[in-house]
Amino acid sequence: MMRVEIDENSGFCTGVVNAICKAEEELKKGRLYCIGDIVHNSREVERLQQKGLKTIGHEEFAELKNCRVLFRAHGEPPGSYIQARENAIEVIDASCPVVLNLQKRIRKAYEEVSKAGGKVVIYGKRGHAEVVGLVGQTNGEAVVVENEEDLDQIDFSRPVVLFSQTTKSLEGFQTISGLIRKKGGDKVTVYDTICRKVANRIPQLRNFAKMHDVIIFVSGEKSSNGRQLYSVCREVNKRTYWVQGVEDILPEMYAGAESIGISGATSTPGWVMDEIKKELLQRA
Repeated sequence: MMRVEIDENSGFCTGVVNAICKAEEELKKGRLYCIGDIVHNSREVERLQQKGLKTIGHEEFAELKNCRVLFRAHGEPPGSYIQARENAIEVIDASCPVVLNLQKRIRKAYEEVSKAGGKVVIYGKRGHAEVVGLVGQTNGEAVVVENEEDLDQIDFSRPVVLFSQTTKSLEGFQTISGLIRKKGGDKVTVYDTICRKVANRIPQLRNFAKMHDVIIFVSGEKSSNGRQLYSVCREVNKRTYWVQGVEDILPEMYAGAESIGISGATSTPGWVMDEIKKELLQRA
């Protein structure tokens, strides 16, 4: 008898749960816009679109007036709030509290380090929604670094204050911060701002992947967190397969397996993993 288990630590983080709950509540009142996909999972985006949520970009947002717009968990730069006030837009702010706190810290650090001619540096994915909001706290002046090659952008003769996108890997941040400290010495101040809900997933996931013959990893294509966690699974269990939904499950994925683990990104809906478990048990 094949055993199928869903990773209890997988699925939406608190920030995403809050954003989706707010969206569902506000949709009962009528049309609601959202800047960017509310979560990096096409299945969940489609589900909410059917309820009336309309996804827009910043260009469309600039043209809206007298309506309601949801700011998703990733957070928004100051310019979005200014635009909303100017155009009589009601903001439904679903920004993650962890991200909002980080935005405030970066704004304060920027104001202080700028006086000394220094820079705020953010370890993160360039263009990522959260990073756009963080850079916005510095009037667009923060330096974003993704890898060692990007460190050439930093003037180490001046003060440097380093932060991290909340969803980056702890190991990656430790590597980058170590290199920056080595180059900048006592002019460097480092703040570990990685969300532990995300960081703690990695050791938990490694243990989960070891427990099963096969891992079905569920994630949307746009999720950087999904790619990161999928790689962690693959390192531990070579029979790890990336799927977006039940339609991607192929018999050869679980052939001969006695135990299957289902896990997902922080943007993966629980209902999608439930569907996959149900399907696998029916096929067993």
